[in-house]
Amino acid sequence: MEAGDLSERLKSHDPAVGLRAVGALHRLAEQVEAAAVVRAREQGWSWEQIGDALGVSRQSVHAKYGK
Repeated sequence: MEAGDLSERLKSHDPAVGLRAVGALHRLAEQVEAAAVVRAREQGWSWEQIGDALGVSRQSVHAKYGK
């Protein structure tokens, strides 16, 4: 789903269309977040720095992405 299409679907008055668009937006946000975390770790960021940037604890971001 393209960004423009997603934007239009989010404005829909049909709850089914809007809710599916919200689901797609959540999945997209998860993908973008994961890629950003990988880049940050590759550049030497600590889990604390990443958590601060995301507005969550270092423990929660480490639990989600740490290996």
